[in-house]
Amino acid sequence: MRHRPGELPGHPAGRHDRNLRDRRASAPTVKRGSSTSEGRSVRTLKVGEAMRHVLADVLARGDIRDDVLDKHIVSVSEVRVSPDLRHATAYIMPVGATDADQDAVLRALNSHARQLKGELARRVNTKYAADIHFKVDDSYAEAARIDALLRSPRVARDLEDKAPPKITDDE
Repeated sequence: MRHRPGELPGHPAGRHDRNLRDRRASAPTVKRGSSTSEGRSVRTLKVGEAMRHVLADVLARGDIRDDVLDKHIVSVSEVRVSPDLRHATAYIMPVGATDADQDAVLRALNSHARQLKGELARRVNTKYAADIHFKVDDSYAEAARIDALLRSPRVARDLEDKAPPKITDDE
């Protein structure tokens, strides 16, 4: 049995089509996936946090045998993951290390990236194992610089000059 063009089998008045059309017109538009203020989705944040925990655990237990990494305590502050979950950037900070030591630790971690990728693939359940890249986290130095700036006598003097007048109970 063939139907005429534009006619579908079902209710003779096309009631189902009318109901769907009305619902579509009044339904609010919803974006697929939620995102944070930085534009990263909740999913990438969760996967990044899971990867950060795994990397911190591997580095704390000393699963990677390297002379440079054995000498330093490495803090993993953040892991940012691309939206397709195929690339990850881990921000690390060797605790108490000089600039030369930071570069040596960074080179050591990037040389062991393949081994760390395998460990991430085993312990974080994603479809693809992310290629991991390491960068030194500059936020610690930036926070120390801002803290020193706020504690300087020059800024303290400016803050005292612009302080609102104190209100006492006598008034």
